[in-house]
Amino acid sequence: MKRLILSALFLSTAALPAAAQNIVITNAKLVIGDGSAPVEGGTVVVQNGRVVAAGRGVAAPAGARTVDAGGRFVTPGIVAGFTRLGIVEVDGVGPTNDAGASASVFNAALDVAGAVNPRATPIAINRSEGVTRAVVAPDNGGSIFAGQGAVIDLGNDMDAVTRPRAFQFMEWGEAGARAAGGSRPAAFAMFRNALFEAQGYGRNPASFADRGKDALLTRADAQALQPVLSGQVPLLIHVERASDILGVLALKREFAGLRPVLVGATEGWTVAREIAAAGVPVIASALADLPASFEQLAATQSNIGRMKAAGVTVAIGMINDDEARQARLVKQYAGNLVALSKIPGAAGLDWDAAFATISSLPAQALGMGSDIGSLAPGRRGDVVIWDGDPLEIGSMPTQVFIDGVEQPLGNRQTRLRDRYLVPTEQGLPKAYQR
Repeated sequence: MKRLILSALFLSTAALPAAAQNIVITNAKLVIGDGSAPVEGGTVVVQNGRVVAAGRGVAAPAGARTVDAGGRFVTPGIVAGFTRLGIVEVDGVGPTNDAGASASVFNAALDVAGAVNPRATPIAINRSEGVTRAVVAPDNGGSIFAGQGAVIDLGNDMDAVTRPRAFQFMEWGEAGARAAGGSRPAAFAMFRNALFEAQGYGRNPASFADRGKDALLTRADAQALQPVLSGQVPLLIHVERASDILGVLALKREFAGLRPVLVGATEGWTVAREIAAAGVPVIASALADLPASFEQLAATQSNIGRMKAAGVTVAIGMINDDEARQARLVKQYAGNLVALSKIPGAAGLDWDAAFATISSLPAQALGMGSDIGSLAPGRRGDVVIWDGDPLEIGSMPTQVFIDGVEQPLGNRQTRLRDRYLVPTEQGLPKAYQR
């Protein structure tokens, strides 16, 4: 009984976010996250969950908790640019996978926010490696439109959703062709028809004919596409092939209100000047170095570096790359880009630009750059202190703050490690005892 009472007490207290502290982190190798160089001897001040100052010579307010970083790297929390964190536990077990709904009559109206499980195992694992926010996208079923994605925090509480309905996600290229009936022309027709129907709904919602399961676009779908048509929320489009990318840019010219964001974009480097001229941001896969499909024949790890050199705003995401569990790998991928810059003939990024691809730039792509992704004043107090260079594979956080609240760094993996590191007979489960 005592154990049950303690468990219930833990669950009830963990359900609510802890109160933010006023925190001053001093003596830091300070990374703002906006692409600028680290500042030696920097200070970060967080009050009421927000950054109020960051830089050298910043005064500490009286009464705040002070943390001496000891000259170590202090950065904004990592923003994972494309994931399915919190909506998938086991891919092949349907009841634990809320990413897609292939049998539903709805598509654009699907909203992942209510499905996010803050206690999903990957949340704590990724938090312990410095990921504090994540872009969470649905997967598509019977339509090119997958639904409305969310931006979440990875805090140790039950209030995970930072911004629900933060974007609409859709599939283009090969995946879009399959969903639309088997060809790219079918996907193009489905897209244009859906937006025409959504425009009609916007002009006169009362006259919209919802044919239920026989409809290409239900009333709920048409309503969900209104903020996409007006540009209030971005439209994230998974697209890989160069010609398909140019097709997306043409759609932007036809539907002037759209705010497209390219996701994946393996062949983006071959049309980088066109992407830059259109002002369309990209959330790219950093490790696409071999053609995994016919729409990725021009794959190269120099993709991000070449797009950046052409003036494209590029962040790192992880579509089709174990994105439900391994968002933490984005820091390794950013480090790979730094290494590429030292290889003759390859195109990578310098350290400052590489870190921005996993901090401020994903936030900017979602239109949330003024809220998350950097340590500029006014941003949320997501701060990480590291034991080494955060873009080196062996470095780990020593402290993580989300909204000014210090987070636990333990998770299921660390508990299993500690339990079996030096096993004793008494410490083993009963099934293993004689």
